[in-house]
Amino acid sequence: MTQSPRAAEAADSLRADGFQVGYLTEDGAELRVPLAEAWTVAFEHGTPVRRFVSRKGQRHLSGLWWSSSTGGHVGFESWLERDNLMWLDFDPTVVGIASQPFWLRWTGEAGEQASHAPDFFARRADGSAVVIDCRPVERRKPRDVAKFDATARACALVGWEYRLLGAPEAVETENVRWLAGYRHPRHRLPESVEALRRVFATPTPLMAGAEAAGDPIAVLPVLFHLLWSHELTADVSVPLHPETLVSPAAGTR
Repeated sequence: MTQSPRAAEAADSLRADGFQVGYLTEDGAELRVPLAEAWTVAFEHGTPVRRFVSRKGQRHLSGLWWSSSTGGHVGFESWLERDNLMWLDFDPTVVGIASQPFWLRWTGEAGEQASHAPDFFARRADGSAVVIDCRPVERRKPRDVAKFDATARACALVGWEYRLLGAPEAVETENVRWLAGYRHPRHRLPESVEALRRVFATPTPLMAGAEAAGDPIAVLPVLFHLLWSHELTADVSVPLHPETLVSPAAGTR
């Protein structure tokens, strides 16, 4: 298929921007491509380009997060990364997530060779993508900021959203962390799901609705699962409590 003049001009611009993207193929080899070609790569299914190293006395703890969006594990290298990864998993538009998805390489202002591996790559259901770095504001050194700025420029060129994230809001994160404990589909019990949908067809206090749907000990895990999956909704900007109003998601009444 012949490119339009505008598309060809944009492709030439991307080839000339000086950015190169390196990612791992299925056999573990690194493949480097111009930024323009990276747009077509399914980074959400890729292998991390850096190893997650754990050592005695390190400041941050690495781990694996089981993602309900992907049905698999995604690595993180700090509690900050874990919390922001959890929020990605909670986002109903996200269908794929990968950590340390690629190396972005370029030539710096002083002529030095620079590189950066973003923390996460997420794919949305509409095909769009977001690249994420996590770093507390107080720990963003000038050298790091230069790399984040370069990554933002590269993402803008290729049509990806870029986010540089610090600590998420504390109360909301505590609420979502609680709901995340019920994100696995084993908590989706069909009979309880249907009972809860009937009870919460109109806004109803959380505990009163759970009691109306059955034994709360059995029903509450299902209720929290439905809140995690956005089939029911509640205000997570304030602490969840027995009187929290739970409502049907938009378009499900």
